[in-house]
Parts: sequence; C-alpha cells; structure tokens
Amino acid sequence: MSRLVKRGLLGGLVATTVGLATIAHTGTEEGLKLKAYIPIPGDVPTICYGETKGVRMGQTATKAECDAMLLKRLDEFAGKVEACVKAPMSDPTLVSFVGLAYNIGSGGFCSSTVVRRYNAGDRRGACDAMLMWNKAGGRVVRGLTLRRERERALCLKGV
Repeated sequence: MSRLVKRGLLGGLVATTVGLATIAHTGTEEGLKLKAYIPIPGDVPTICYGETKGVRMGQTATKAECDAMLLKRLDEFAGKVEACVKAPMSDPTLVSFVGLAYNIGSGGFCSSTVVRRYNAGDRRGACDAMLMWNKAGGRVVRGLTLRRERERALCLKGV
C-alpha cells in the first residue's frame, strides 16, 4: 500500500491527504468521461479519468465507479513510483510523479530521465525533465505541454 491510501475499518481503500491531492490533480488533468471513447484515432478505448485497463467500447460507468477506479489505479501507480524512485519524495513531488506515471505508464516513468535525475540527487533537473513528455505520435501536443508545465510547477514545490 502506498502513501496515497490506507485501509478503512471495513478493509476498503481510503484516501489519505496526499491521496486526495493526487486524485484531485490527476482527475483534473485527465478529465472525466462516463462512456468509453477513443481519445486519439488508433488509440485504445478509454473511460473515466483516462483509464484504459480492461476498457471496451460501449462501456459506461458512474462518477462513483470512476472515483473508486481512479483511487485504486493511482495507488497501484504510486506503489510503482515509490519502487523506482529511491530517494525520499515530498508530497507535492510524489503527487506530480504519480500524475506523470499515470499518464505515460509506469514503465516509461521508471526508465525516464525524471527518475534517473531524481535518484542521482538532481531534484530540480528531475522536475525539468517532466517537460520532455509533451508529445503524442511524435508531435508536440499543446495540451500535454501545458499539463507538464503544471506538473513541473507542482514538482518544484516539493524541492
């Protein structure tokens, strides 16, 4: 279990303060869609807050289902971020890293310059490296550029 959640009295996942911040950040960045869609031609079916795992076209969800799905998936991504980032992270840095990993995948995140720089002690350089992840299909995407700038600013708050 990551710093994002704790087990409630009935055993279910309950968001911590940093978990709530991560949900708010990632949920806002991803946007909410209650019906499965294809975000970019040729991409995979997506629903809720950018969820792709097991999604099929025609699928629908409620906001409550999307919120629960996001909490569970962010906890999974936080665990992967915490496994590949060996140096201690502040809450804002963790939130920004989990948001990036959720968007680009944990494999991409863990093998990124962001992680290499952070683990080497270059905290500011790690935050700056987030800006490299602004492309889709080899092209710079304005929306991704703006998102990475916001994530970088959040990351720098924790440095």
